[in-house]
Amino acid sequence: MWSTGPVSGVDDVDGAAIVARGLKKRFGSVLALDGVDLEVPRGTVLGLLGPNGAGKTTAVKILTTLLLPDEGEARVAGFDVVRQQEELRAAIGLAGQYAAVDEHLTGRENIDLVGRLYHLPRDEIRRRTGELLERFDLVGAADRPVKTYSGGMRRRLDLGASLVGRPQVLFLDEPTTGLDIRSRLDLWEVIRQLVAEGTTLLLTTQYLEEADVLADRIAVIDRGKVIAEGTADELKSHVGGEVVEVAVRDRSRVREAAAAVVEVAAGAATQTQIDEAEGRVAVTVRGDASVVVDVVRRLDREGIELADLSVHKPTLDDVFLALTGRVAEPTAGQAA
Repeated sequence: MWSTGPVSGVDDVDGAAIVARGLKKRFGSVLALDGVDLEVPRGTVLGLLGPNGAGKTTAVKILTTLLLPDEGEARVAGFDVVRQQEELRAAIGLAGQYAAVDEHLTGRENIDLVGRLYHLPRDEIRRRTGELLERFDLVGAADRPVKTYSGGMRRRLDLGASLVGRPQVLFLDEPTTGLDIRSRLDLWEVIRQLVAEGTTLLLTTQYLEEADVLADRIAVIDRGKVIAEGTADELKSHVGGEVVEVAVRDRSRVREAAAAVVEVAAGAATQTQIDEAEGRVAVTVRGDASVVVDVVRRLDREGIELADLSVHKPTLDDVFLALTGRVAEPTAGQAA
């Protein structure tokens, strides 16, 4: 199992926009964070990946001064999250899991309000509001009440509002929750543009492909601990080998198929995932997938008819399964 290892100290990590050491947070008997270490270099994206309840949102709340840690230290944009909260808040932006906009105000009024909370000059607020409405393709809806906006429009407005103060560091906590595929892709493009302009980003997500596409590095968090960290390719190489995926026509025989594939692969099989509802089994094998021909022959002898057969490199889903022993499950309202 991989680990991030200890951070050397929150005051001596050069080039880091976010650095945390030993963060712990307890809610009653629940240990939500159990010694989390994080480090995010300036101008990069860290994807914080994990299932619902893993501790992702708790970590974000501590790093954005919304919660105090019980133990540990952290600095964001050079400011201590406990002792320099006012300075830190002026240097960051936050868009949470659900769009924090006032549906009774117009889009323009929502952004204007955030500018006032940042105590920006009126001319600057007016200029920034216009820029952000244009950037997020909301000019045509700017003077409509937000209650008439679609979910994707509300998300874009929320993200725009988080950028009013030109933050050095932006936190996006599951920003595409509940969005359709088109809206998710649109938001991904906006995120890419922000990073290209030098914004440092911490992104929490349960969408494995989202972390794969957007993040420079990924930290996998489970049960309040960071259990692995690296680039997407580094994490995938941790699983190793190839994934042989088989779908059978008779779903009641999927376990027979799984047993046959594992037996054919012999000692090369490293993990097996069975989806009885879909009649599908995925087996990760060390080395190449030369066992595929033998798998087909064996299933044919057993009279197990194939609906599909594929071979692919490990995905982040495979990584998460290997690290945690289970798949990452999206929250209610999210696509699988």
